[in-house]
Amino acid sequence: MMKRIEHDSAQAMQRVRVGVTGLAVVLAMIGVGSMIFASANNEAAGPALTAAQADALSNLTVPENTVDPVVEKQPDEPLAELGVAPSATTVESSANKIAAQIAAEKQKDSSKVH
Repeated sequence: MMKRIEHDSAQAMQRVRVGVTGLAVVLAMIGVGSMIFASANNEAAGPALTAAQADALSNLTVPENTVDPVVEKQPDEPLAELGVAPSATTVESSANKIAAQIAAEKQKDSSKVH
């Protein structure tokens, strides 16, 4: 019985060592990755623009009064355009058609009665 307790204790201690070692490795990897990204961000900033570059860049800008051809009018009813729901104009026109049919039927019925 005594050997089993010592064996379980040694096994538990081994598991703790492996867990702590794994945690240390993960933290070290995070630290190295952080340093790599920090150095990459510092290098990406690059030198400031020279006067000639700034002048060239200002000539590339678009005047304010021009219309951007990429910008399109947003759809009024995106669900109707996808065919998921009827559009308001379709619903109104359907309602007008039904109302006209009902009025025509009433007129036929009233003309038959007289």
